[in-house]
Amino acid sequence: MEIIHLILGKANPQRMNGVNKVVHQLAEKQFLFGEKVAIWGITENMEMNFETRNFETRLFKKRKFPFLFSKELKNAIINTKGEAIFHLHGGWIPVYYALAKLFFKYNIKFVLTPHGAYNTIAMKKNSMIKKVYFYFFEKKILQRAQHIHCIGKSEVNGLKRIFNTRKLILLPYGFENNIKVELKKVVDDSIVFGFIGRLDIYTKGLDTLIKAFKKFHAKQPSSMLWILGDSKEKNELQQIISRNLLDNSVILYGSKFAEDKDELLQKMDVFVHPSRNEGLPLSVIEAASYGKPCIVTDATNIGAEVVKYNCGRTIYCQSSEKLEEAMSEMFIVYNKHEEFIAMQRNSINMVKENYNWNKLLLKFSTDLYQI
Repeated sequence: MEIIHLILGKANPQRMNGVNKVVHQLAEKQFLFGEKVAIWGITENMEMNFETRNFETRLFKKRKFPFLFSKELKNAIINTKGEAIFHLHGGWIPVYYALAKLFFKYNIKFVLTPHGAYNTIAMKKNSMIKKVYFYFFEKKILQRAQHIHCIGKSEVNGLKRIFNTRKLILLPYGFENNIKVELKKVVDDSIVFGFIGRLDIYTKGLDTLIKAFKKFHAKQPSSMLWILGDSKEKNELQQIISRNLLDNSVILYGSKFAEDKDELLQKMDVFVHPSRNEGLPLSVIEAASYGKPCIVTDATNIGAEVVKYNCGRTIYCQSSEKLEEAMSEMFIVYNKHEEFIAMQRNSINMVKENYNWNKLLLKFSTDLYQI
């Protein structure tokens, strides 16, 4: 039986798109685990502009009307009948409704990973439109899916409010860092906080981050905040930084990939991710794998692990005051060199023990794809 991951995009890990990064690594690990696996992408740009992969990637032209898909994709799906299970990624995607009808018609099995789309906070955005859309379209996808794969507890809770079902499977993704990590030794009193991700000001809590850092920076003028990422909101975020007179201490690097990103991540001291809504943020797991203590909100679905392993701080509400307190606490730890080194080791251990691909892939095979 083949596993076919179906996504919007190309699963290019060199893009600021968490879903594409996760799907790429999942397919790569499944191949090495001995699974027959492929990625099918629905995309406007059909160019194969990514590195060579150890699994098949097929691209299908995106149609202008969001509920339609190409004849090529239809024929390809029908030809897999009895030989593949499809794994759809993302929520509130109109073409998935049409695909679910096709799967049902030909008795083709599929599972769905919403990637945080059904979290309670996500549901509040355009809530009336979503309620109508859910009733007529999204609900049909969930009814026809064999399993619904949630990657965080907040999504389980959010989904149960609108669609109570036994199909839910809670299972995180894994992460593997093959780069040699050197624990950072503190050489001065300055500290660099960092964020990596899509510049969605509200969802990622970047407004809260700037407010909190302004308060912290007033007490520690040599501190810095590095923000890596891009979006249409970049100029708006820059304006917020300028209004708070932080142009010399907050740096917007834009999108960085591969060695450029790794180099900046290595130089950060503490990673901050104050998101209002997440599935499971790959950027936090990646930062922790580099030995970076993390400050997160409970909405990231990784806050309990951060507390358990003592590898940072977790705040339980969207508050610049609470975030600044956490930053100040981490600064105290930062200046206690041995304690900070221990916290860096704890961060690495958290990833190794909770996001180990070898353990998780077995659960994917036995729980998610066993139909």
